Amino acid sequence: MSDSASTAWNQGPHAGPWNAGAHRRCGRSPRRGLEIVAIILGFIWFWPLALAYLVWKMCGYPKYDEARAFFRDTFGRTAEDLFGSRRSTGGFGYTTSGNAAFDEYRRSELERLEEERRKLDEEARAFRDFVEELKRAKDREEFDAFMAKRRGNGPTNV
Repeated sequence: MSDSASTAWNQGPHAGPWNAGAHRRCGRSPRRGLEIVAIILGFIWFWPLALAYLVWKMCGYPKYDEARAFFRDTFGRTAEDLFGSRRSTGGFGYTTSGNAAFDEYRRSELERLEEERRKLDEEARAFRDFVEELKRAKDREEFDAFMAKRRGNGPTNV
């Protein structure tokens, strides 16, 4: 190892690349030791709670709402896929009511709403294309004005 490669270690007794010269006492804080002992005892007496605490600690001590949103977003669809298939569904993910006339009405209404949603999605797509075309036209005008000015033709009406 060359001297130039180890310059970060040669700046003093507490200077290293990770502590940036901060003076710290040796060893870990006593809370860390107590926390480790509590986790071990938790695994001995009631392991699910200790495991939950360990996961919470590894996730960076998130707040309840953040953790709930994370698990809902991450595992919510999986739970629906796994446990949602146990219900009897009529094809659209709803439970049958037992009344054939009502189920037929609900199915037809859901199909109508799905068609409306498809129409709205198509209109939104067309509008995005329209706005993109407007942006391209404006960019083209600005570029043409820039090039005309650069060539020395003078400013153009923009």
